[in-house]
Amino acid sequence: MEQSNPVLSEEVVGLPLFVGEFTHSLDPKKRLTIPAVWRAQVGAPRSVFVMPDFFEKCLNVYPATNMAHKLEKLRATASISDRKAMAFASRLGAASELVSWDSQGRIRIRDQLLNFAGIQGQIVMVGALDKFQLWSRELRPPIEEIDQQSLLEAGKEVLF
Repeated sequence: MEQSNPVLSEEVVGLPLFVGEFTHSLDPKKRLTIPAVWRAQVGAPRSVFVMPDFFEKCLNVYPATNMAHKLEKLRATASISDRKAMAFASRLGAASELVSWDSQGRIRIRDQLLNFAGIQGQIVMVGALDKFQLWSRELRPPIEEIDQQSLLEAGKEVLF
């Protein structure tokens, strides 16, 4: 008999944690199924914020609660008279969307975002700790094996 894993249904240390990699296909209506383990990490509300990545041709998917915290930081540091902050907020809002999943865990991301990331059929879903990323299978950078030196250097850069 299989034992249940509490990490599948509860957040880790109070924060959603997305790890691993999944490959899924868009269905004929261009819907994507979010893996059950990640839906459990999102929790309530059952919605995610989808936005283009700032550096790569992929989409970042944040739980709505995580994005609310990021937006609160923006509100706290930028006044409405800050032209650059207002331009950023406007661009981010126009280029992003908030979506909820249906009873089968599927979301429909608008075509503009799918086109930005070059996503048509197969999607590689990559856990990125506080978010997960959606990549076109063709545009996903190859990862052959774990490179300890690169991992160490990246960790040092962000003081991990």
